[in-house]
Amino acid sequence: MKPTNGNTLYKYTAKDFASDQDVKWCPGCGDYSILKQVQSVLPEAGVPKEKIVFISGIGCSSRFPYYMDTYGIHGIHGRASAIASGVKAANPDLSVWIITGDGDFLSIGGNHMIHSMRRNFNVNIVLFNNQIYGLTKGQYSPTSPLGSISASSPTGSVDHPFNPLALALGAEGTFLARGMDRDPKLLRDIMLRAQSHVGTSLVEVYQNCNVFNDGAYAPFSEKDTKPDKTIMLEHGKPMIFGAENDKGIILDGFTPRIVNLSEASADDLWIHDEHDKIKAAILTHMFDDPRREDALPRPFGVLYQEDRFRYEEMLEAQIEGQIQRQGKGDLDALLQGTSHWSIN
Repeated sequence: MKPTNGNTLYKYTAKDFASDQDVKWCPGCGDYSILKQVQSVLPEAGVPKEKIVFISGIGCSSRFPYYMDTYGIHGIHGRASAIASGVKAANPDLSVWIITGDGDFLSIGGNHMIHSMRRNFNVNIVLFNNQIYGLTKGQYSPTSPLGSISASSPTGSVDHPFNPLALALGAEGTFLARGMDRDPKLLRDIMLRAQSHVGTSLVEVYQNCNVFNDGAYAPFSEKDTKPDKTIMLEHGKPMIFGAENDKGIILDGFTPRIVNLSEASADDLWIHDEHDKIKAAILTHMFDDPRREDALPRPFGVLYQEDRFRYEEMLEAQIEGQIQRQGKGDLDALLQGTSHWSIN
C-alpha cells in the first residue's frame, strides 16, 4: 500500500517497483525471473516504498537495487549482511532485503552470513546460486561441484562445495527455503512466505548462468528429468514425487529412502513438518549428485521455519530499559564528561 496524501492508500502493482534503469544482465540470465517475482510479491507486503531498502554486495546479482524503485545500497564484496544489520538496528521499522550471490555470500561474506543467521534480524535474504563467479568471468565458486572445470580450475576444482542451507541451519537460521529461477510459481510462493516471516529468511535460488555455467541445474528444471529429481515440499503432506506421482520417501531411522507407491502405502511416507529441526537437517543433506540413478530427489520449498526473538527487538528493549532506569540522557553532557578544567 502507498500513501498518497497522508490519508488515502492505494494498491501497488509490480510496475510500481520497477525503476527507470535499463536491466543489464545477459540475455537469458535467470536473474530476470528472480527480479520479476520479487517485484510481484512486494505489492502484497503492504509496506510503503519509502520503508523498503534493498542491500547488495558485489556480483551480477548485486545490480538488483538499481532495478528496484525503492531505497537501495550497492555495498562492497560480502558485506551486505553487515550493512543490513546496521540498517535494521538503527531503523527497525524498515523492510530490509539482502540480495547476494554464492560467491559474494559464501566466500568473503561467509562469516557475516553465519552471524546474520544466528542474530535473526527481521530481514529477507535472497541467495542467487549459480555455482560460478559470473561477474568476474567464470571462476569456480564455493558452491561449484567437485571437479568443476572453470577459468580458475582448468583441471577441475578440488574444493568440497558448501551446502548453503545445511550451513544456514547449523548457524540457527529460522527460515530456510529453496526455489529455482525456472519455476516462477514456486519461487513466488516462497518469496511470499519469506517476506511474511518475522526473522531472517534465507531463500536459496538455483539460478542459471547461461554464459559461464549453463545447464548446471538442468536435472531439476528440465521437463524430462524434473519429476524424478525434485520433490516439492508441503507442510503436513506426504513426500510424493515422480512423473506419475508413483514414488515416495520414507525414513528408515534417520535415513531417507525411495519407495515405489505400488509397494508401499502413502500412510508410511515421511510427512513434511517444516517446524522439525532434526528432519530439516536430513532434508538439507538430501544433496546427492543428480546424475546418479539412485540419487534422492532434491527438496524444494520451505525446508524449515521457526519463531525466535529478533536482535533488533532485544536491542530496542535493552535501550528502553536503560532509559527507564537512568533517564533519556544528554549527549552534550556525556561528551563533556565529569572531569574538566578551565584555562584563564
